[in-house]
Amino acid sequence: MAFNVSALTNYVKEDERSLFTSSLFDAKTQQLIQSAGNVMVEVKSAATVNIMDTDAAFQDDSGCAFNASGTTTFTQRTLTVGKIKVQEALCPKDLEAKYLQKALPAGTNYTEIIFAQEYTNRKAGKIAEQLETAIWQGDTDSVNINLNKFNGFQKIIANAAGVVDANTTPYVSATLTSLTVSNILSAVKAVKNALPARVKGKDDVKIFCGWDTFDLIVDAHVNANLFNYGSQNIGDGEFIIPGTRYTVVAVHGLDGTSDMYAMRTSNMFLGTDLLSDQDQFEMWYSQDDRNVKFHVGFKMGVQIAFPSEVVKFIV
Repeated sequence: MAFNVSALTNYVKEDERSLFTSSLFDAKTQQLIQSAGNVMVEVKSAATVNIMDTDAAFQDDSGCAFNASGTTTFTQRTLTVGKIKVQEALCPKDLEAKYLQKALPAGTNYTEIIFAQEYTNRKAGKIAEQLETAIWQGDTDSVNINLNKFNGFQKIIANAAGVVDANTTPYVSATLTSLTVSNILSAVKAVKNALPARVKGKDDVKIFCGWDTFDLIVDAHVNANLFNYGSQNIGDGEFIIPGTRYTVVAVHGLDGTSDMYAMRTSNMFLGTDLLSDQDQFEMWYSQDDRNVKFHVGFKMGVQIAFPSEVVKFIV
């Protein structure tokens, strides 16, 4: 006689209280705009980025006279926010037939899920991840529901007049159709050289690119034995171009695009209704349908103030 266990699957210890989640990236661009102080709040639908400019006409001051000259001009650019919500209904009874039944309290009526903290942390991280992408790739004409709530910087810059195109002569000898380790340094140099004179030397100039493009830049410096990158915040996705004060910043919002954009963070604006809206979620047990429900709602949109101070490199 012996045990017959052929009908059983091999045992694997499952911990119902540990839900392992994949890595999420934060809304880095949003954080940079916040640090620049360019967040517009209480935007319910649209708001204007109000711009004032003035000149200073020098005059001869050899006599006693007052001769008014010069002009102060006011212009506006409209920032339109998307109205976004995230909702989900969770039926605890769906867990009864799985290993997660161990996480359910005794009895038939469940008014909560025991891993609510892990769930909400994951949901908040996912929202931040998708916002980072939308801030750059958002397009109200997109069929992607996570991108069509507001226009991101890519579309805004593409539609704006006066933006400098660095993937043209005289910044490159020939238009590049793809970025590789062999040409990436030339592309970055073109972006740097295309910066308008009035922007050059400003402390807050950033060159934004995806992490895939950022890796090409690092690899190109390694191949060229330019080891000055070693003391920089490479792991944080930041790289100071040798011989300059300009920082290349990797943002997940541009992953897979090969696009690069140079601008001052003071030229980037973010609009929302309440800054903490996306962090204020609700989670409750609904007696109507016996589900645990999740809800968060917020508004988000972006804009630039001075298109003529922006450089783009599109392949």
